Amino acid sequence: MDNYLVISAVGEDQPGIVNALSEKVLDNGCNIIDSRMTVLGGEFALIMMVSGSWNTIAKLETTLPALEKQLKLTIITKQTESRDQSSKKIPYMVEVVSMDHPGIVNNVADFFSSRNINIEDLSTGSYSAAHTGTNMFTMQMVISIPSDLHLGDLREQFTEFCDNLNLDAIMEPVKG
Repeated sequence: MDNYLVISAVGEDQPGIVNALSEKVLDNGCNIIDSRMTVLGGEFALIMMVSGSWNTIAKLETTLPALEKQLKLTIITKQTESRDQSSKKIPYMVEVVSMDHPGIVNNVADFFSSRNINIEDLSTGSYSAAHTGTNMFTMQMVISIPSDLHLGDLREQFTEFCDNLNLDAIMEPVKG
């Protein structure tokens, strides 16, 4: 039976971080199951889930403090379990674009959490609009909608919610 470890790492961005972390995982007999990596400002941020036998996971955990010092990162680990795939949830993709202003993420998150809808993945960004230079905000997320929720009603509520906040948004099933 596989064991799972979530690793998060944050530190000043520099070439070679992904190589060093993935090499450490491989050298210790583990496998990267899922990961997200990005650069925010001048900081590198990573979260990954690895799998392996209990002894390879333990061995990996003991080697990470030296890598943390070498790469000048802050690394946090937490053992976890595989995700329960038996729940009856429908994956949907949501994209939001609007003029940037505080509270967009919080408002959208509140909309979904108040309906017991889990946000599985979330990514945001900003850019300057062509011609006007207006600061724009983008958000992409994957949500899990309980199968007993009426999708037509949810779409209608979400459209009204977005109209009230002047957000352009789409909500559609995840394809594939």
